[in-house]
Amino acid sequence: MTAMIMHGPTRAPESDAMWRHGLAASLAVALHVAVVAALMLGWSTEKPQVDAPRVMHTQLVVMPTPTPAPEPVAPALPEPVATPVPVPVPAKPTVDPQIQAQKLEKAALARKRVEEKKAEQQQQRLATEQRNRELEQQRLNQQRVASEKAQAAVPAPAPAFDSRQYQPLSKEAPDYPERALDKNIEGDCSVEYTVNTQGRVENPKVLDGCHPLFIRPSLAAANTFRYQPRMVDGQAVAVPAVRNTFHYRIK
Repeated sequence: MTAMIMHGPTRAPESDAMWRHGLAASLAVALHVAVVAALMLGWSTEKPQVDAPRVMHTQLVVMPTPTPAPEPVAPALPEPVATPVPVPVPAKPTVDPQIQAQKLEKAALARKRVEEKKAEQQQQRLATEQRNRELEQQRLNQQRVASEKAQAAVPAPAPAFDSRQYQPLSKEAPDYPERALDKNIEGDCSVEYTVNTQGRVENPKVLDGCHPLFIRPSLAAANTFRYQPRMVDGQAVAVPAVRNTFHYRIK
């Protein structure tokens, strides 16, 4: 029996070792390539820093009211300047001294005539005022004479109506009219009336010869008179035709 020795199966361990060595080399190369790539891309062994959270702060701001922009003002156009027109100056006429003297003399004569006319008018006015005063004085004198005549013509009262039987209790003087004072008018005024049973004046009337300015104050004063009633047989009776004369004099 012949024994055969086969050497084929003894090569298997070498091929496995080579395969393992090749795989390890490939892994080492791949690891180095990965490390190099990471270094190139900025990889670092330090831990990345964590950013702190950001906080947003708000604040209320009041904006001022915007001021409206002023309207643009159109520039004023310059006023047209009028070109002065030269005015021809007339030549002064030659004045004759004689003519000038005559004009001055005529002006002086005209002024003198005006002054003379004013003086004449002043004299006429004074003469008119003097004449009016004389006429007024004559009229007053005539009224005074007529009043005196009227008083002289008044008959004496009858004995039955003697004034002692109805004595006056109060008599007020009349007011002097202002117009009569301004015109310096004097005079007398007689009033006739009836004294009733109460001693009051009834139906006063002015007699002739009284100046018109004295009528109203005379009647007003007579109405204020008070008398003691006239008694007949113990009874009061009215007394008619009682007269009173007011004398208006300027002192």
